[in-house]
Amino acid sequence: MASPFSLADRRAFAEPRDVAFYQDPYAFYAELHARSPTFVWENYGHWCFAGFKEVNALLRDKRFGRQILHLMTREELGMPEPKLHTAAFDQTEKYSLLALEPPAHTRLRTLVNRAFVSRHVEQLRPRIGHLANELIDTFASDGQAELLKAFAAPLPAIIIAEMIGLPVEMAPQLLNWSNRMVAMYMFGATEAVEHDANRASIEFMDYLRTVIAERWRRPKDDLLTHMLTADPVDGQKLLEEEVISTAILLLNAGHEATVHTTGNGIKAILESGIDPKVLFADEKQTEATVEECLRYDAPLHMFTRYALGDVTLEGGLSFKKGDVIGLMLAAANRDPRRFANAGTFDPFRTDGQNVTFGAGIHFCIGAPLARIELEVAMKTLFERLPGLRLAETPVYKDVYHFHGLDRLMVEW
Repeated sequence: MASPFSLADRRAFAEPRDVAFYQDPYAFYAELHARSPTFVWENYGHWCFAGFKEVNALLRDKRFGRQILHLMTREELGMPEPKLHTAAFDQTEKYSLLALEPPAHTRLRTLVNRAFVSRHVEQLRPRIGHLANELIDTFASDGQAELLKAFAAPLPAIIIAEMIGLPVEMAPQLLNWSNRMVAMYMFGATEAVEHDANRASIEFMDYLRTVIAERWRRPKDDLLTHMLTADPVDGQKLLEEEVISTAILLLNAGHEATVHTTGNGIKAILESGIDPKVLFADEKQTEATVEECLRYDAPLHMFTRYALGDVTLEGGLSFKKGDVIGLMLAAANRDPRRFANAGTFDPFRTDGQNVTFGAGIHFCIGAPLARIELEVAMKTLFERLPGLRLAETPVYKDVYHFHGLDRLMVEW
């Protein structure tokens, strides 16, 4: 079988839609670390960074940002005009925390952050445990299950829906909208995918508008009401469009990455042969196991940034204002210069710091919640089903950026 990538003179070719590549991008990363962790990825057309030190530093470097159209025109950037058939999807992205820079980012994040601080989400631990047991009850007697649909996907979707203030029975529909929208991030997304994501965006926004109208009539103790009624920051309250974009981002990101990390983590644990009783023996080891799952097989593999001005990095590499760079989070997590035996799943390592949640001002706002969900969900699953084992070889979805399994068949 031909290699799914090539690397020479700091230039790499690796087709993100090549099945051999997205099933195992870590072979590519290992080659990068050995030969050129800073390189031009020809398929994307920009420089990328795979080293832990570089990625960690650039995530915090304020000379790069997620937004550029506030500084340059589309014409200057050589960027095509927005597509009419993705107007609704683009609207959901317009006020996304992931896409904004200060001061708009600061104001929006300040209004949302309170709901996700560690001391607040820690109070959700009993609810997460109860829900995990409820979900397991639905298939425990079957002897087998597809864990993504039966367990990994509904748990974070229900939790984030409840936090925002949406009914639990909407969780399947929220998952449907989210999955269709996230398909837009696939490398080389087709026009059919774009149309479908746009329809999902319209339906999602229309639904949220009805819920927002209801909250104005009958406020509740939930995040949606908080966003609508919170005291102004810098003299500004949130616009309805900002509330909608934020709710969609929290719902999409609040379950998508956690689903993939849960599936990838369970796969890693089962393939490691390590006794789960040891991995979840106490609180400290449970936390360490989850951190290693986050490091070893991260759910998000690349995050892009724009140069906000002309920038020259240490070492002499220069970028012009508007240039794009790719920060390869999962590759950084496998950097052998930072981690001993970087390609080995080792829940007992003491060098487990990772960049899975990012760093700097765009550090994942939901990280404390995600960690608790992963700790409770995986610990509960392995305690309830001690004979858990893989029923078939897991395969990954054809979505390079969001690295997660297509299905996870297990038996016990």
